Amino acid sequence: MRRLFSLVLLLLLLTACAPSAPPAEEPPPPEPEIQEPEPPAPPVQEPYEIKDPTKEQEGYVLWRGRVEHLFFHPVIAYPELAFDGDSQANGLDDFMVTVDEYNKILQSVYDRGYVLVDINSVWSEYNDNGVQRMKANDLYLPEGKKPLVLSYDDTNYYPYMLENGLTYKLIIGEDLKIASWGLDPEGNEVVSRDLDAIPILDKFVEEHPDFSPFGAKGCLSLTGYEGILGYRTQTDTKEWDDVKEAARQKEREAVKPIIEELRRTGWTFGSHTWGHIRLGDGNMTRIQADTKRWMDEVGSLVGETTILFYPHGERPDGNDWTMTGPAFQFLQEQGFRVFCSVGIESFSAIKGDICAVICDRLHPDGTTLRHSRDRYLQFYDAKDIMDLEVRPEREISWAEE
Repeated sequence: MRRLFSLVLLLLLLTACAPSAPPAEEPPPPEPEIQEPEPPAPPVQEPYEIKDPTKEQEGYVLWRGRVEHLFFHPVIAYPELAFDGDSQANGLDDFMVTVDEYNKILQSVYDRGYVLVDINSVWSEYNDNGVQRMKANDLYLPEGKKPLVLSYDDTNYYPYMLENGLTYKLIIGEDLKIASWGLDPEGNEVVSRDLDAIPILDKFVEEHPDFSPFGAKGCLSLTGYEGILGYRTQTDTKEWDDVKEAARQKEREAVKPIIEELRRTGWTFGSHTWGHIRLGDGNMTRIQADTKRWMDEVGSLVGETTILFYPHGERPDGNDWTMTGPAFQFLQEQGFRVFCSVGIESFSAIKGDICAVICDRLHPDGTTLRHSRDRYLQFYDAKDIMDLEVRPEREISWAEE
């Protein structure tokens, strides 16, 4: 018994003294998952609402006064290129404003209580006992506001403009908004919404939505002989081949999204004739051919329009106020109803013998900034607008006042 006890004790001692088994290794911690950054959300096209100013609505009152109309040529983005003393400098000084001046004019008309309306809303055609006539529409505006039409001649981006400090074309930017594309004085590519009249007005309306209570912007007055909106969509009657036609068709396709976005966001289009021709000389063969070409090359892209802006402000047949000659008759038969010239006030008259309206527009530019300060005081004071530091040193009528 004692021997059995000793064996058991020895066995217990050997077991106690035996080295213990190494602990099982713990599994390594899992590798942390690398979170891939979420790709940025693609830009979303913002909705845009266009309303009818001829409809009565609460808080709006009937306007019974004149509808003012200002027009601009393309604005000068780089004055150092425009006013460099070359053969174009004085012409640019006469007929255009700089970006800085344009911004100040927009701010001034806004501060003076003007709101934008589309020229297509001002008059309309109706049937008067079987006779088609034009009438002035009732406009309902926010109380205390005054209507203003804006139009923009030669928004074609002619080659001479590209060499003299203007932008080159309109594009759709990465934010899906209309922007300009061009080159700065050092030759660098620039995409901007701050250097061209059209995106500048778009931005101004975004920041001041009450400036455009109906969504209207302006009417773009287009020729066709150097294409439209910076895209070379024109033909050449002197020399043409399949390669040139293919390039033209490519330009036509490229400009279509620009046109669509402009229309969607309150811009409209009018004719400035295809070749910027004079309408007062009575050359019917030329007028007819030019009108057909505009319809084929420009109207086919921008759509039908009832607005015709006279090149050089020259009236068909010499005087559309008192007569309706063959040129006016022909143009009216092509669908034009509102015929816009240039004058010293926003004049308009409904023709009694034909379904048409004739009207004059005012022209903010270097000429009127220098010499017509008094006529524009209801919109702005040229003393506050004109950038004398960049413009050529030429006569200014109000300089001594």
